[in-house]
Amino acid sequence: MVVVRNIGIFLDRDGVINEVLSKRVKFVNKPKDFYLLDGVGEAIKRLNDAGYKVFVVTNQGGIGLGYMKETALHDVHDKMKADLAEYDATVDDIAYCPHKPHSGCACRKPEPQMILELAKKHDIDLAKSYMVGDREPDIEAGKKAGTKTVLVGNREDTEADADFYFSDLLSFTEWLLK
Repeated sequence: MVVVRNIGIFLDRDGVINEVLSKRVKFVNKPKDFYLLDGVGEAIKRLNDAGYKVFVVTNQGGIGLGYMKETALHDVHDKMKADLAEYDATVDDIAYCPHKPHSGCACRKPEPQMILELAKKHDIDLAKSYMVGDREPDIEAGKKAGTKTVLVGNREDTEADADFYFSDLLSFTEWLLK
C-alpha cells in the first residue's frame, strides 16, 4: 500500500468539480447554479478514503468584477460541501482569488500562491502532490508550485502542457489509486 501522508490533491473548482459553461450553467454565482460533475463525489470520497488531502483552489474574478459578493461565494462553497457530503466526501480546505482577471495579484492562477499557502498550512509535500485543472492557468500554477499536473476534460481551447491527461476527475482518481 502506498503511504499518502502529506500528499495533496489540489482541484480547480469550475470545470473540474462542477459544471460551468454548460447548457444549464454559464457562471456559478449562486448556489442554485452549482451542479457537481458526474463522478466527482465518488472521486473525492475515494481520495479521502485513501488518505489524500483534498483542496480546492479557484479563481473567482466575479467578485472583483462585481458579479457576486464574497458572501455568495461562501454560500456556493457551502452548497458544494453539502453536495459532496451526500457521497460522504469532504474537501480539507478551500482557497480562492477574489481579484479581477489581469489585476496582477499574486494569488490568481497561473500564480501559485493559493497552492503554496495551503501546502504550508497543511504540511503538504508538493513534489508528491497533484494540481488538477481544466485550463492552462491551473496547469501553470501547479508547475510553478512544484506539483505534478493533471488536465481533465475536453476543452478545445486549452493548450496546457500537463504531466497527465484524463477525461474527468474520476478517471484520474482511478488511475492514481491503482
